[in-house]
Amino acid sequence: MRSPESVRLPELRELLTKCWMTHDAMWFLFCSHECGIEKANRINKAAVNSMARIEVKRLMKLFEVQRISTFEDLREFLETIGAVVKADFMKFRTSFPRENLLRWDMLECFAYDGVKKIGAIDDYQCGIFDRVQGWFEGMGIQYTVSPNEEGCMMHKKGVCFREFEFRFG
Repeated sequence: MRSPESVRLPELRELLTKCWMTHDAMWFLFCSHECGIEKANRINKAAVNSMARIEVKRLMKLFEVQRISTFEDLREFLETIGAVVKADFMKFRTSFPRENLLRWDMLECFAYDGVKKIGAIDDYQCGIFDRVQGWFEGMGIQYTVSPNEEGCMMHKKGVCFREFEFRFG
């Protein structure tokens, strides 16, 4: 048997993230069965956003970031926390095409795949970007997002992305 000390950090991050995502999926599945898909969507989105506001404060404390006051601060912080929160199964790409603009492309989507498997994709309201937006809100950063999609963009359009434009100062 391997000792806990022999487990590498990337392996541990992958395991913990998979466990958290499995909990999230099972919670959503059972909540939708018990309460209906509409209520499960509403609760899920609110919970994800609220969790992210707390999560970002913890990440800021971990990486000793007092505040994010410029686009460069934000870019550096997002790249840093990406090494913590992104697991290998999460197939997305972030880019910064110009000053104050973040583009987030979902190349594949684990949430779309999972919700499709449980047969709820037609009525699913994506919560992934509620997490990202919760980070920005938790940092007190002003932003706009487009497109402002309802439902699952991957299901409806075969692609999924968001562009976040920030206002600092």
